[in-house]
Amino acid sequence: MEDIQDNIQFQLTDELIEKVEILVEEQNDNDLEILLNEYHHADIAEILDDLDLDDAVYVIKLLDSETTSEILMELDEDIREKILRNLSTKEIAEEVEELDTDDAADMIAELPEARQAEVISQIEDDEHREEIQELLAYDEDTAGGLMAKELVKVYETWTVAGCLRRIRGQAKDVTRVHSVYVVDKHDKLIGRLSLKDLIISKSDTKIADIAKDNVDWVHVDDDVEDVAKIMAKYDLEAIPVVNDNQTLVGRITIDDIIDVIREEADKDYQLAAGISQDVEADDSIFKLTKARLPWLFIGMFGGLGAASIIEQFNDNMGNFIVLLSFVPLIQATAGNVGVQSSAIVVQGIANGTIDGKILKRLFKEFLLGLVNGVAISLVAILITHFIFGTPYIVSITISIALVAVIVMAAIIGTFIPIFLDKRGIDPAVATGPFITTSNDVFGILIYFLIAKLILGI
Repeated sequence: MEDIQDNIQFQLTDELIEKVEILVEEQNDNDLEILLNEYHHADIAEILDDLDLDDAVYVIKLLDSETTSEILMELDEDIREKILRNLSTKEIAEEVEELDTDDAADMIAELPEARQAEVISQIEDDEHREEIQELLAYDEDTAGGLMAKELVKVYETWTVAGCLRRIRGQAKDVTRVHSVYVVDKHDKLIGRLSLKDLIISKSDTKIADIAKDNVDWVHVDDDVEDVAKIMAKYDLEAIPVVNDNQTLVGRITIDDIIDVIREEADKDYQLAAGISQDVEADDSIFKLTKARLPWLFIGMFGGLGAASIIEQFNDNMGNFIVLLSFVPLIQATAGNVGVQSSAIVVQGIANGTIDGKILKRLFKEFLLGLVNGVAISLVAILITHFIFGTPYIVSITISIALVAVIVMAAIIGTFIPIFLDKRGIDPAVATGPFITTSNDVFGILIYFLIAKLILGI
């Protein structure tokens, strides 16, 4: 238990990094191996993230491939790519041979095409090589591109005794045995097997007699996001993958789905923040600028649009110039309400909980906006008139405008993500600057139109 606690409580310190760097510099391989062997491969990956490239490559070449293959898969993708550039194709092939087929295919896919062919040609295990090549043929965003070939399958005609013997042989190549799948003589998936039923059944019992036919599965061409939703909905640790002939071709495990969910969440968060492509803090200034600048232009043009609307009414302000003081209030309220509405809708779409007709959803959001708008407008009347001393008629104008703006922003924030999703566009692009900017412009327009109607400006 003490070793487990130490592993859980791993802390990367400057002292540890310095110690590793000194051992590398001294080429003290024996002490370096003893030191690193105390840590989990994920902890070693964290250490390598803080080393310079040459030192990281030195460590990878020092340790055995069984350990370093796992370390490489835990590294940040950019760092792994740099390390792989400094390894020979033979060394990469040795790492690949220690990995499950899905991780092996992922690592090879990151290499330039010329090196991919060289690495694959040096994989000694023929079956492993063929399975990796099969996985590389699938689109990375499909179930086929995510699945692993390692699984435990049994034939319906086997007996329990024969099944147990064969499972022992298959299981040695499978990191975790989540499920045992039952297939017919053509390898078509027909069910799953409970380990409990397998253990308690008599040795001469046919597998077909104890197999369960209610097995969830996904098709090789299914989108990975759909796979994630299915596994989350049915609380699955693994799910089998079949082709057009219902042939069992692989399985997807929960650890791979967690990676998909995390990557999708990162992408949606960046889109919502107004970043148009996947970037990280350590990326180049050019790449970061390329990702951010388009949305900044949208914000700039939105601001110019709002300014032009204000200018149209500027000459007629007269005694109501005080209206300009509350423009930030209108813009902030419109932007906040729009982002709130769109964020909830985007989350619902991602979780698969958004259902029903658009009009029903919009009507609900209209009522919600109306309730929130009335509540905020009442507070606005009290503050603007009794605290700021704004003329009563102006306070009424501001309050009515707030109700209209909030309802408008809620409807726009709800409609646009649903509309984009139905058009096959990631609805996350609707949040952040896009919604904020559009609601700013429409908010200002509504504000001054209501002011013109009530005050005659």
